[in-house]
Amino acid sequence: MMARTCAAALMEQGSLVALLTLAAHTVGTAVIAGHAPSPGTVTALVLLVLVRPLMTWREMDLSHDLAYRVLAELRVRVFDGLARSAPARVAGRRSGDLAATAMADVEALEFFYAHTTAQLLASGVVFTGGATALATVEPWLLAAVLPVAALLAVAPFADARGRAARGARTRAAAAKLSADTVEAVDGLRELLAFGGLSQRRGRLAEQGRKVGKAQRAEATWEAMAAAVRDLLIVLAVLGVVAAAAQSVASGRLDGAWAPAAMALALSVLGPVAESARALSQAVGLRAAAARVDAAVKAPALAPPPTSPRPLPPGPLGVRLHRVSFDYGGRPVLDGVELTVPAGQTLALVGVSGAGKSTCAHLLARFWDPSEGAVQLVPGDGAAVDLRDLADAELRRAVAVVGQDTPLFHGTLADNLRLAAPDADDDLLAETARLCGVDRIAPMDTPVSERGASLSGGQRARIALARALLADPRILVLDETTAHLDNTGDAQLATALAQGDRTTIVIAHRPTTIRRADRIAVLEAGRIAEHGTWDDLTARPDGALNRVLTPARAA
Repeated sequence: MMARTCAAALMEQGSLVALLTLAAHTVGTAVIAGHAPSPGTVTALVLLVLVRPLMTWREMDLSHDLAYRVLAELRVRVFDGLARSAPARVAGRRSGDLAATAMADVEALEFFYAHTTAQLLASGVVFTGGATALATVEPWLLAAVLPVAALLAVAPFADARGRAARGARTRAAAAKLSADTVEAVDGLRELLAFGGLSQRRGRLAEQGRKVGKAQRAEATWEAMAAAVRDLLIVLAVLGVVAAAAQSVASGRLDGAWAPAAMALALSVLGPVAESARALSQAVGLRAAAARVDAAVKAPALAPPPTSPRPLPPGPLGVRLHRVSFDYGGRPVLDGVELTVPAGQTLALVGVSGAGKSTCAHLLARFWDPSEGAVQLVPGDGAAVDLRDLADAELRRAVAVVGQDTPLFHGTLADNLRLAAPDADDDLLAETARLCGVDRIAPMDTPVSERGASLSGGQRARIALARALLADPRILVLDETTAHLDNTGDAQLATALAQGDRTTIVIAHRPTTIRRADRIAVLEAGRIAEHGTWDDLTARPDGALNRVLTPARAA
C-alpha cells in the first residue's frame, strides 16, 4: 500500500511538472517562433490535463486509505498496550486522558500518514529529475532554484523544538479538556445535587480557552512559516526570471525555450514547498506520536511465560508463599505466607490499607510479587506459579470480583456473558436466579454505561453472577458484599455453597466472615492470625477482634 501510494504521488507531481513545462514550451514556440503546436503536442497536453486530476484523486484515495488502515491498527495496539500494562499504567489516570490518547492522539497522526511520507519521497524524486534537466538546459536557472529549495527543506527543522513544544502544549491542553469533560458527564448527577454545575461549567470554559490559546499559538507560527515559504517562492521567481533573461540575452538559451525552462524551474519548487509545509505540521505532532508510542510500547507488568504450564483438572487450592509487594517503594505485603486448601472458603480480614485488595490483585495477576510466589495447588500437590500460566488458562481458573465492578453498555445478558459468551440460556437463567439477578430486570433489558441506572447492590449481584457463570475453580470476592443487604448476603452464601470451588472472601461484615471455613487476618503486611471463627474470636486481644470491634459498634 505504501509503494502504491508513493507511485501515485510521484505520478501526480510529475504530471503537474510535465503539464506546466509542455504548456510553457507550446506558448513560447507559438509566440517567439510563430509555430502552431503539433497534433502530438496537443494530444500530450490533453492527456496530461486528464491524467493530472486522475492522479491527484488516486493519490488522495490511496494515501488516506493507507492512513486510516494504520490508524485502525494503532488504536488496537494502544488498547493492547493499556491492557497489557494495566492496572498500574491506568491507575491514577483519568479516563478522558486515556481516551485522548486512544482516540484524539491517534487521529491527529492521520495527517502524517496521509500527507507526509509519500509526498516527501515523490517531491525528492521530482526535484532531482527537474534539477538534472535544468543543469542540462541552463545551469544558471538551477543556481537560482537550489538555494531556495535548500531553505525550504531546512525551514521545518529550524524551529523544530519550538514546534514540538507548541504541539505538546496543545495536546496536553486537549487531553486535560477531554478528561474534565468526561469527568463532568460522569458526575453530572452529583454536580446537580450539590449545585456544582456552574462551577464545573466555568472550569470547562477555562480549559476550552487554554486549548484555544494553544491552538492559536500553533496556527500563528504556521501562518508565519507559510508567509516565509511564499516569500522564498517569490525570490525564486525573481531569480529564475533574471537568470532566464540573462541566458537569452547572452544567447545560451533559445527564446522559445525560455518559458519552458522557467516553468520547469518553478514547478519543481512547488512539491518541495508543499512537502516543507507538511513536514512543518508533522513536527508539531511529535507530542501526539510520543503519547501513542508510549501506550503502544507499554511494558507488561505481568509478562507471559516463555513455556506455559497446563493446569490439571479438578479443584485448586491457593498458596501465597513468602509474598512481598510494594507500590513504587511503599511496602504493602511483607513475606505473606498463606495456604487455602482446595474447596475451602477463606475470609481475608484486615483494616483498610492492610493489603487485602493487593492479595486479590496478585491472584488475578494484575501485578507480580516483588518477592515470593503466588501459586495454585492442584490435587497432586504440585504447586504451579501464576507466572508459569498462560493468561487464558489463568482467567479460566481464577475469577476476581471487586467491590465496584463496572458494567458495560448492552443488555443484562450481554454483561453476564462477558466471561462466558457461549453460556446457554438455561445456565444463564439458573445463575441469574441463584444470585437474585432475575429480580432486577429481564435478561434483554439494556444496561446503561457503567451500570449508572442500577444500585450498588444490584451491580454486585450482576458481578457475582457474571463470575459464577464462568464457573471458575477459584473465586475471589473483594468487598463484593459491601453493597448487599442481609437478604443479598444470604443469597450470596447460597450461591457460593454450590460446587467445590475455592473461595477467598475479603469482607468486613461479621456475618460474612463467620460463614468462612477459616479466617486470615492481615496486619502490617503480614498474616497476624489464622484460624476458625470460634478460635479467633475467643482471643479478646486477638487481631480479628481488633478488626471486628468497629464493625460491631456500627
